[in-house]
Amino acid sequence: MHDHALDVPTAVDPLTDDRHDHVFLGAGHAENERKTWSVIILCTIMMVVEIGGGSLFGSLALVADGLHMSTHAAAMLIAALAYTYARRHAADPRFAFGTGKFGDLAGFSSAIILAMIALLIGYEAVSRLLEPIVIDFDVAIPIAIVGLLVNIASAWLLSGDHDHHHHGHAAHDHGHDAPHRIETPSGVLALEIFEDGVPPRFRARLECGGAPPALTVETLRADGARQVFSFAACGDGLESLEEIPEPHEFTARVTAGDGRPHDLVFEEAHHHGHAAHRDNNMRAAFVHVLADAAVSVLAIIGLLAGKYLGWVFMDPVMGIVGTAVIGNWAFGLARDTGAILLDMTPDGRLATRIRRAIEEDGDRLADLHLWRLGPGHLGAIISVATSRPRGVDYYRARLERCAPLSHVTIEVRPAAG
Repeated sequence: MHDHALDVPTAVDPLTDDRHDHVFLGAGHAENERKTWSVIILCTIMMVVEIGGGSLFGSLALVADGLHMSTHAAAMLIAALAYTYARRHAADPRFAFGTGKFGDLAGFSSAIILAMIALLIGYEAVSRLLEPIVIDFDVAIPIAIVGLLVNIASAWLLSGDHDHHHHGHAAHDHGHDAPHRIETPSGVLALEIFEDGVPPRFRARLECGGAPPALTVETLRADGARQVFSFAACGDGLESLEEIPEPHEFTARVTAGDGRPHDLVFEEAHHHGHAAHRDNNMRAAFVHVLADAAVSVLAIIGLLAGKYLGWVFMDPVMGIVGTAVIGNWAFGLARDTGAILLDMTPDGRLATRIRRAIEEDGDRLADLHLWRLGPGHLGAIISVATSRPRGVDYYRARLERCAPLSHVTIEVRPAAG
């Protein structure tokens, strides 16, 4: 348990505004909800047609495939209900951090169902391998093909511009960090990399206006390369005489005014964040469709081999292969959604960026909790120990360049003697 004495009252959400809500749904929530219900309608229609046709024409295989289609529709129903419930209760105050995790809960449930299906397929395959049964290939092959076509149609309905929905604001920001700020005797100095239409150079200016103090910058890269930059006046600030070579990722030792060095970390802001933006509910629905499609393909291969080559054993062998494939997918889905439900840190690189942003000017990050609130939404609780009279706005400005954080609480406390 952490005992945080608050000498400076601070609680800020989100970074850009004290007013905030707790709606942390993914950018493509409404569209994904519609797609999932569309797949349920398709599966229901096929289920009715197959069961009705099988009963009318006396085909047990058609009835069996129709019943299998009902389990497909039931799995999709889990995803659809999660979307609907999360949307309807998004502003419900009983959910302290919104309903963005309902999709992950549904995804975890689907992973368990997929694992059970894999075990059932494996059990049936081993049983048939030990005790082969007579297969009516002329009936089984067309049914497997119909099942595959339905799965292809379902995959098409669920697919679309996934990348567009997986990336929230700043998801593909290919720019640089926001200006780094340094306290000098003359005021707060903002240092940034500027390259809009010109070769990249450092630019510096005092936030309060006036002439900036004399400035030097030495960069140190991961490979040990060093470069010293000198500055000249440019408008109301300073600009480096030397260009900054690519990539713009390095530690910069800045000396300004009082001669005290400040180590600043510059990183190019390639915030792809696929895991943080991934909609695991849609992923689970899509994996279920892929699993069914994979089983259909393997079944068709096994049935064709049995009919034309006499390899009857290939049907159960393909079932065992399907068990391994579906089991692997189920494990990956359960692992990823389980980590989110248990609030594991979703992005270690982002946590490092936050630590560097807070500690780059002598403060100490006393505590950091970073977790996912929903697709494209991250929450953070940050405790800072400092010996200087700094408020929340100072750290808020530093965090703005790290990542899109949807819910942030900042605590500032005095550093121990």
